[in-house]
Amino acid sequence: MAASEAEKQLLGQVTCSTLLQQLQQIWDEVGESDEERDKMLLQLEQECLDVYKRKVELAVKSRAHLLQSLADARVELANLQSALGEKTYAGFSERNSGTIKEQLASIAPALEKLWAQKDERMNELFDVQSQIQKINSEISGTNDAVVNPVVDESDLSLKKLDEFHAQLQELQKEKSDRLHKVLDFVSTVHDLCAVLGVDFFATVTEVHPSLNDSTAVQSKSISNETLSRLAKTVLSLKEDKKKRLGKLQDLATQLIDLWNLMDTPPEERILFDHVTCNISASVDEVTIPGALARDLIEEAVVEVDRLDQLKASRMKEIAFKRQAELEDIYACAHVEIDTEATREKILSLIDSGSVEPQELLADMDDQIQKAKEEALSRKDILDKVEKWMSACEEESWLEDYNRDENRYNASRGAHLNLKRAEKARLLVNKIPALVDSLVSKTRAWEHDRGLTFAYDGVPLLAMLDEYTMLRQDREEEKKRMRDQKKFHEQMNKEQEAIFGSSPRQLSSTKKVVGPRMNGTTAGGANNNGSNNGGSSRRLSLQMGTRSVNRDSRRPSAPVNYVAISKEDASSFVSGTDPIPSTP
Repeated sequence: MAASEAEKQLLGQVTCSTLLQQLQQIWDEVGESDEERDKMLLQLEQECLDVYKRKVELAVKSRAHLLQSLADARVELANLQSALGEKTYAGFSERNSGTIKEQLASIAPALEKLWAQKDERMNELFDVQSQIQKINSEISGTNDAVVNPVVDESDLSLKKLDEFHAQLQELQKEKSDRLHKVLDFVSTVHDLCAVLGVDFFATVTEVHPSLNDSTAVQSKSISNETLSRLAKTVLSLKEDKKKRLGKLQDLATQLIDLWNLMDTPPEERILFDHVTCNISASVDEVTIPGALARDLIEEAVVEVDRLDQLKASRMKEIAFKRQAELEDIYACAHVEIDTEATREKILSLIDSGSVEPQELLADMDDQIQKAKEEALSRKDILDKVEKWMSACEEESWLEDYNRDENRYNASRGAHLNLKRAEKARLLVNKIPALVDSLVSKTRAWEHDRGLTFAYDGVPLLAMLDEYTMLRQDREEEKKRMRDQKKFHEQMNKEQEAIFGSSPRQLSSTKKVVGPRMNGTTAGGANNNGSNNGGSSRRLSLQMGTRSVNRDSRRPSAPVNYVAISKEDASSFVSGTDPIPSTP
């Protein structure tokens, strides 16, 4: 026990020298030879050298492994910085001095943070690329073929991430624009289908199932094919709407024409207000649901066919109504036509069946149109004739007024007649200028058309020429009467000078009655200037006593003109003077 403990104590302090001393003691005790001793020492030295070599080799390998790890860490650090776009890493400064383990220890935290940042960046890029790929597939219409995107680990920089984000924003904007286009197209299809009476859901579902109203907005197809098919559908519906509107407007026009021809009562017309209300509407203005439905158009077609058949049975009534319209136009334009012969011709054409009803009505419409054009060309002249006639009526009234010796009495209405007389004198003074204007306009009209302008069958120029001649004769007669009156007054003055007094001239209190140019007496004229039946409004009435024909070279026309101007009637017509006869 004591020996072992001593031995343990010795082992606790064992060194190479102590072991060598102990070995020599043992050799001394054993009596080993020097040769054996040298041999054993050489063997010990060789074994120690082998141990050192093995340790050195292990140390060299460990150092090389650490150096490789350090190099790999530096390369990894550089790659991560390059991929992430980080030239330097905050909080890290690479140590080029110190032991290898110290250098490795300084790089390890930066690597761990960069690896974490790389994983985070890859996830972000994956998400962005996934969204981009999804929107691209929605635009291209290949949603079923979506695969996971591959992230390029060599470029994980923020610049690359920003590029993907910018691309994603553009795609999202394009998706939003496309979605608005799709919704606009769908809304347009809905409105068009409503107007045309077409099933909306069947129409849009045929384009793409996702366009149904039950589908969420974000789930609707926005592909190029969907947009193209929607555009074609809208175009097709618009063309159909345009065609239907055109057909409906044609039917509405036919209905209105037939109604007007047959004098259809309003209570029957109101049944088709939904057809005629769009007769002048543009395509975009027709928005009422069902306004262009096929049933409505068919209903209008049936009604037009029914009225066409009814029109054929009422052809005579319709034709005579057109003829009456034509006669009214000519009557208003004071153009004479042979109405009896025209009506007999219409009856013979209808009874013989030699002309189609539509052709006959079209021909009568042409005649009505030509009559309207002719009446329009005559309107300016006829308006002046109307003014001339009115002025002549006022002239006639003024003549009667001037003949009335009691016109200044304070009777009822005398002041009104006095005002009218003043206005009548102003109007009568304008008659010569009015006649001259009528003559020039009538001659211009006849020159342009190569026709004679007739008023109720009488050439207007002949009437105006005759009126001018009569007016000149009346002016000469007025002058002669004034001279005669002056002569009588002079004679009376001479008698007063000789005899000292003159007999009192008898003055009649009655209105002077005498013949007038229109074949009536002055006392028989209406003070208001009107004639029974409007006959005084026509310048072609024949005279009651004789016609005026002052020159054989001038055309002879039946005349019954209203009286010539009588501004000076009081000067040449008195109660004692004889009344001149009408020339």
